[in-house]
Amino acid sequence: MGVKLAPLVKPQKLALEDLRGRSFAVDAANQLHQFLALIRTPDGVPLKDREGRVTSHLVGLLYRTTRLVTEYDIKLIFVFDGKPPDLKTREISKRRSQRQRAEREYKAAVAKGDMKTAWSKAVATGRLTKSMAEEAQQVLTYLGIPFVQAPGEGEAQAAYMVQRGDAWATASRDFDTLLFGTPRLLRYLTLTGRKRLPSKGTSVPLEPELIDLHRVLADNGITREQLVDMALLIGTDFNPGVPQIGPKTALKLIKENNSIDNLPSKILEQLPPSFHKIRRIFLDHPITDEYDISPGSVDKEGLIQFLCHERGFSETRVTNVAERLMKAQESQRQQSLDAWSRDSSINGK
Repeated sequence: MGVKLAPLVKPQKLALEDLRGRSFAVDAANQLHQFLALIRTPDGVPLKDREGRVTSHLVGLLYRTTRLVTEYDIKLIFVFDGKPPDLKTREISKRRSQRQRAEREYKAAVAKGDMKTAWSKAVATGRLTKSMAEEAQQVLTYLGIPFVQAPGEGEAQAAYMVQRGDAWATASRDFDTLLFGTPRLLRYLTLTGRKRLPSKGTSVPLEPELIDLHRVLADNGITREQLVDMALLIGTDFNPGVPQIGPKTALKLIKENNSIDNLPSKILEQLPPSFHKIRRIFLDHPITDEYDISPGSVDKEGLIQFLCHERGFSETRVTNVAERLMKAQESQRQQSLDAWSRDSSINGK
C-alpha cells in the first residue's frame, strides 16, 4: 500500500516527452498490480484467455509498456520482489482480507445492476500470483526488456540501482522507494489513465510526477533516517503506525525529538517492539549486484508462440508490436553506433 507522505512532498509535474531517453527501474509488482486493477471489461472482469486464465497483466506489458519504449525511447528495467520480510505477514494478510471484502461487495453491486459501484470494487480485487509474475518475466524476455530479480523488496533493489546510476529514477506509485533511498522517484509513468479522488467523487488525468529525495529532505529539514522514523509513526507495510499521527504530526514530533527513540513513552508504547527491525528494513535491506540490464533482442517467434498460440492473443497485433519494438531497438543501436563513431573520430584527431 505504501507509506502516506503526500503532504510532505512537492512533486514536479512532467510530460512524457520530458522523459524521452531516460531509464527507469520499474517496481514490477506495483506496475503489474495496476494492469490487473485497470485493464478489465466494462463490468469489471479482468481479461482472460479461453481457459479462464487472467491476461490483464500481459496485455499491459504488451500494449502499454512497449509504447513507452517505441514512442518515447524510454528504457525500462523491471525489478521483481523476492522473499518478503517476515514482518510483512500482517500487511499481506490485511490485503487478502481487503480483496475478499471487495469481491463480496463487487458481487453484491453486480446483483443490483449497479455497474459503477461494481467497477470501483472490482479494481480492488486484483491479485498478483507467483505464476503471473513468471509469465510477465517470460513476456519481458521475448520483448527484450531486461528485468532483475531482487533478493527481497523490489523497491529496495530499484533504489539501489538508481543510486549507482544504472537507472535514472525508480518508477512506482508508492512513496516507499524514498524510504529505501532512491534519489529520484517517478510516479505515474503511464500513457493514459485517471486518478480517483474518492472524497470529491471525481477523478483527474494522471501526469508523471518527479520527486527528488534530496529536495524532500531539505524542504522538511530532516535526514533520510528521520524520514524513516516518521514513516514508522505514520504506518508502513510492516507496521500499522500510531493512531491519529499523520505526516505533519510525525514531522513535528521527529524534528522536536530528533529520533523516534527519544519520543515520549506514551507514543513509543504504541509502536511494535520490532520497530528497530523495521527501521533496518528500510536502511539496510538485502540487495544484489548480480544483474544484467542490457536490453535483449526481440524474440518475435517466441512471443507469438506464447501469447497467440497459448494465450489467445491476436497474432496480427502481437506481430505489429514486435516489429515496432524491433525497429525502435535497431534505431537505438544505430544511434549508439553513430555516437561511438563520432567519439572515435574526435579522439583520433
